[in-house]
Amino acid sequence: MAVNKAITIGETTVKPGERASISLPVADMYTGASLSMPVKVICGRREGPVLFVSAAIHGDELNGVEIIRRLLKRRTLQSLRGTLVAVPVVNVHGFLDLSRYLPDRRDLNRSFPGSSKGSIAARMANIFITQIVSKADYGIDLHTGALNRSNLPQIRANLDNEVTKELARAFGAAVVLDSKIRDGSLRACAADRGFPMLIYEAGEALRFDEVAIRAGLRGVIQVMRHLGMLPQIKKKTTMNPVIADSTRWVRAPASGIVSSKVALGTRVREGQRLAIIGDPLGEAETHVVAPFDGIVIGRNNLPLSHEGDALFNVAAFESISRAEDKVEQFVATHTE
Repeated sequence: MAVNKAITIGETTVKPGERASISLPVADMYTGASLSMPVKVICGRREGPVLFVSAAIHGDELNGVEIIRRLLKRRTLQSLRGTLVAVPVVNVHGFLDLSRYLPDRRDLNRSFPGSSKGSIAARMANIFITQIVSKADYGIDLHTGALNRSNLPQIRANLDNEVTKELARAFGAAVVLDSKIRDGSLRACAADRGFPMLIYEAGEALRFDEVAIRAGLRGVIQVMRHLGMLPQIKKKTTMNPVIADSTRWVRAPASGIVSSKVALGTRVREGQRLAIIGDPLGEAETHVVAPFDGIVIGRNNLPLSHEGDALFNVAAFESISRAEDKVEQFVATHTE
């Protein structure tokens, strides 16, 4: 087996068989205190691909931070082939402020590929692209739903790319979305470079979700096994996911107090009641109904809504029964 190559990030070179904790400088605090993006590099002795795993591009999305923390403690990494580059907190400013955004209110995930002379978001995006993405062969970016909004564990990817599609299947989430690429996102930047990359979405901002964390950790390890970075195991545990045909957010038809919500992962039929919206006096009620047969893969958790607020994200599948079985199997597997 050929010897692995050294990798240089920032001013640190990590040689085969070495590990290093690296601090990439980002914009200082108002007080002048220095701030840095934490990076852990594990360079295996034997040749293999370079994979980056990142989290907290949105500073309030915490599940991915815990997934990476647990990943780095796994003893199986002693057998690593290739190189793992782990970045548990990309948006350091947002993470410290418990905020999705940077101090200038920009969304880091709409700022790629960035610029070394642009806004604070553009500069941070530029650092991540030049120091992390440009050194890797594959990437997995870990996300959650927004504040007060939960996502069923799912993979979002460009399934037109066959390599990416294989990685999505290897991850083993219950649901895979062939999702639209947004301008300025890390995934759009990766697509422009022909770079295979997965987005894992699970749980809610500012909350740990144990099922989402366990599933994410297992998924990252399964991708690493698929890439030959970790030894294969005799017992096959990867679940073949179902691919959604389309998704749609169901919006509130009225303002008021939301009750009787269906849970994430629920199979729903066209016209089925998803929730009830009532006024504070209990005199008027409006039903929120499913627009088509599908599975609920996203949900607004707030009990209050304005007319037009997104309440439920429903995914359509070629076989709803098969999708329902996959979701039930997935949840059972990760709550054992």
